[in-house]
Amino acid sequence: MQAPRCFFTRLALLTPPPDVGGLMALCEESYCALMRLAPRLPQLANQLRSRPEGLAELSLSIIEQSRYTTTLRLTHLLRGEAGVQHPSEPDALLRAYHDAAQVEVLNLRQTVLPILSHYQAPALAAKWRANLFVSRWLGYCLHQGYHFPISADSEVAVNANELLPST
Repeated sequence: MQAPRCFFTRLALLTPPPDVGGLMALCEESYCALMRLAPRLPQLANQLRSRPEGLAELSLSIIEQSRYTTTLRLTHLLRGEAGVQHPSEPDALLRAYHDAAQVEVLNLRQTVLPILSHYQAPALAAKWRANLFVSRWLGYCLHQGYHFPISADSEVAVNANELLPST
Protein backbone atom coordinates (compact mmCIF):
# COMPACT_ATOMS: atom_id res chain seq x y z
CA MET A 1 0.00 0.00 0.00
CA GLN A 2 1.22 3.50 -0.77
CA ALA A 3 1.98 5.90 2.07
CA PRO A 4 -0.45 8.82 2.48
CA ARG A 5 0.56 11.75 0.38
CA CYS A 6 1.36 15.04 2.09
CA PHE A 7 0.16 17.37 -0.65
CA PHE A 8 -1.27 17.42 -4.12
CA THR A 9 -0.77 20.01 -6.78
CA ARG A 10 -3.65 21.41 -8.78
CA LEU A 11 -2.39 19.28 -11.65
CA ALA A 12 -2.93 16.15 -9.54
CA LEU A 13 -6.65 16.93 -9.53
CA LEU A 14 -6.75 16.62 -13.31
CA THR A 15 -4.59 13.53 -13.79
CA PRO A 16 -5.96 9.99 -13.91
CA PRO A 17 -6.55 8.47 -10.48
CA PRO A 18 -4.08 6.03 -8.99
CA ASP A 19 -4.86 2.44 -8.11
CA VAL A 20 -7.03 1.23 -5.23
CA GLY A 21 -4.01 1.33 -2.88
CA GLY A 22 -3.58 5.03 -3.57
CA LEU A 23 -7.26 5.61 -2.87
CA MET A 24 -6.95 3.73 0.42
CA ALA A 25 -3.94 5.84 1.41
CA LEU A 26 -5.95 8.98 0.66
CA CYS A 27 -8.83 7.66 2.81
CA GLU A 28 -6.32 7.06 5.64
CA GLU A 29 -5.03 10.62 5.28
CA SER A 30 -8.60 11.92 5.52
CA TYR A 31 -9.21 9.82 8.63
CA CYS A 32 -6.13 11.30 10.31
CA ALA A 33 -7.31 14.82 9.48
CA LEU A 34 -10.86 14.08 10.66
CA MET A 35 -9.55 12.68 13.96
CA ARG A 36 -7.48 15.85 14.45
CA LEU A 37 -10.60 17.89 13.72
CA ALA A 38 -12.80 15.79 16.06
CA PRO A 39 -10.56 13.69 18.33
CA ARG A 40 -13.50 12.15 20.21
CA LEU A 41 -15.45 11.28 17.07
CA PRO A 42 -16.20 7.66 18.08
CA GLN A 43 -17.92 8.94 21.25
CA LEU A 44 -19.70 11.99 19.83
CA ALA A 45 -23.43 12.36 19.36
CA ASN A 46 -25.68 15.22 18.34
CA GLN A 47 -24.64 18.09 16.14
CA LEU A 48 -21.60 20.19 16.87
CA ARG A 49 -20.27 23.36 15.36
CA SER A 50 -16.96 25.14 15.30
CA ARG A 51 -16.35 28.75 14.40
CA PRO A 52 -12.89 30.27 14.51
CA GLU A 53 -13.09 34.03 14.74
CA GLY A 54 -14.11 35.67 11.48
CA LEU A 55 -14.95 32.44 9.63
CA ALA A 56 -18.16 30.62 8.70
CA GLU A 57 -19.37 27.95 11.09
CA LEU A 58 -18.49 24.34 10.36
CA SER A 59 -21.16 21.83 11.36
CA LEU A 60 -20.47 18.19 12.20
CA SER A 61 -23.67 16.14 12.57
CA ILE A 62 -23.52 12.56 13.77
CA ILE A 63 -25.98 10.56 11.66
CA GLU A 64 -25.16 7.11 13.00
CA GLN A 65 -22.71 5.88 15.60
CA SER A 66 -21.79 2.20 15.89
CA ARG A 67 -18.93 0.23 17.40
CA TYR A 68 -16.61 0.48 14.41
CA THR A 69 -18.09 3.27 12.27
CA THR A 70 -19.40 6.80 12.48
CA THR A 71 -21.58 8.23 9.73
CA LEU A 72 -21.49 12.02 9.76
CA ARG A 73 -22.37 15.08 7.77
CA LEU A 74 -19.80 17.87 7.53
CA THR A 75 -20.80 21.22 6.07
CA HIS A 76 -20.32 24.93 6.48
CA LEU A 77 -23.27 26.95 7.75
CA LEU A 78 -23.98 30.37 6.28
CA ARG A 79 -26.35 32.99 7.60
CA GLY A 80 -29.20 33.79 5.25
CA GLU A 81 -32.14 36.11 5.54
CA ALA A 82 -33.19 37.04 9.07
CA GLY A 83 -29.99 35.49 10.42
CA VAL A 84 -31.17 31.91 9.79
CA GLN A 85 -28.31 29.49 9.19
CA HIS A 86 -28.42 27.01 6.33
CA PRO A 87 -26.01 24.38 4.99
CA SER A 88 -23.68 25.53 2.27
CA GLU A 89 -21.18 23.86 0.01
CA PRO A 90 -19.20 21.76 0.42
CA ASP A 91 -21.67 19.42 2.07
CA ALA A 92 -20.31 15.91 2.65
CA LEU A 93 -21.80 12.71 4.01
CA LEU A 94 -18.88 10.66 5.31
CA ARG A 95 -18.38 7.30 7.00
CA ALA A 96 -15.40 6.91 9.30
CA TYR A 97 -14.18 3.33 9.76
CA HIS A 98 -12.40 3.44 13.12
CA ASP A 99 -11.02 -0.11 12.91
CA ALA A 100 -9.51 0.51 9.47
CA ALA A 101 -8.66 4.19 10.14
CA GLN A 102 -10.26 5.35 6.89
CA VAL A 103 -12.93 7.81 5.77
CA GLU A 104 -15.24 7.04 2.86
CA VAL A 105 -17.15 9.74 1.00
CA LEU A 106 -20.77 8.56 0.74
CA ASN A 107 -22.10 11.73 -0.86
CA LEU A 108 -20.56 15.07 -1.73
CA ARG A 109 -22.27 18.22 -2.89
CA GLN A 110 -19.98 20.93 -4.17
CA THR A 111 -20.23 22.77 -7.44
CA VAL A 112 -17.67 25.55 -6.98
CA LEU A 113 -14.63 23.63 -8.24
CA PRO A 114 -14.72 22.20 -11.76
CA ILE A 115 -13.09 18.93 -10.65
CA LEU A 116 -16.36 17.51 -9.40
CA SER A 117 -19.91 18.72 -9.69
CA HIS A 118 -21.67 15.54 -8.58
CA TYR A 119 -20.31 12.44 -6.94
CA GLN A 120 -20.85 9.32 -9.03
CA ALA A 121 -20.27 6.15 -7.03
CA PRO A 122 -18.60 3.68 -7.26
CA ALA A 123 -16.21 4.43 -10.13
CA LEU A 124 -12.59 4.69 -9.01
CA ALA A 125 -12.04 8.03 -10.75
CA ALA A 126 -15.09 9.58 -9.06
CA LYS A 127 -14.12 8.12 -5.68
CA TRP A 128 -10.60 9.50 -6.09
CA ARG A 129 -11.77 13.02 -6.93
CA ALA A 130 -14.36 13.06 -4.11
CA ASN A 131 -11.89 11.74 -1.53
CA LEU A 132 -9.14 14.08 -2.72
CA PHE A 133 -11.50 17.03 -2.39
CA VAL A 134 -12.60 15.99 1.12
CA SER A 135 -8.99 15.38 2.17
CA ARG A 136 -7.98 18.88 1.03
CA TRP A 137 -11.10 20.40 2.67
CA LEU A 138 -10.34 18.69 6.00
CA GLY A 139 -6.77 20.01 5.81
CA TYR A 140 -8.10 23.49 5.10
CA CYS A 141 -10.47 23.29 8.09
CA LEU A 142 -7.61 22.26 10.37
CA HIS A 143 -5.38 25.02 9.02
CA GLN A 144 -8.13 27.58 9.66
CA GLY A 145 -8.48 26.47 13.29
CA TYR A 146 -11.72 24.49 13.22
CA HIS A 147 -11.94 21.88 16.01
CA PHE A 148 -14.63 19.77 17.72
CA PRO A 149 -13.21 18.84 21.15
CA ILE A 150 -16.56 18.36 22.92
CA SER A 151 -17.07 15.02 24.64
CA ALA A 152 -20.20 12.99 23.95
CA ASP A 153 -21.80 13.81 27.31
CA SER A 154 -21.08 17.53 27.22
CA GLU A 155 -23.93 19.97 26.86
CA VAL A 156 -21.80 23.06 27.48
CA ALA A 157 -19.97 24.91 24.75
CA VAL A 158 -16.19 24.66 24.83
CA ASN A 159 -14.28 27.60 23.38
CA ALA A 160 -15.91 28.55 20.07
CA ASN A 161 -17.80 25.25 19.77
CA GLU A 162 -21.36 24.63 20.80
CA LEU A 163 -24.16 22.17 20.24
CA LEU A 164 -26.54 22.88 17.40
CA PRO A 165 -30.23 22.52 18.14
CA SER A 166 -31.59 19.12 17.12
CA THR A 167 -33.57 19.06 13.90
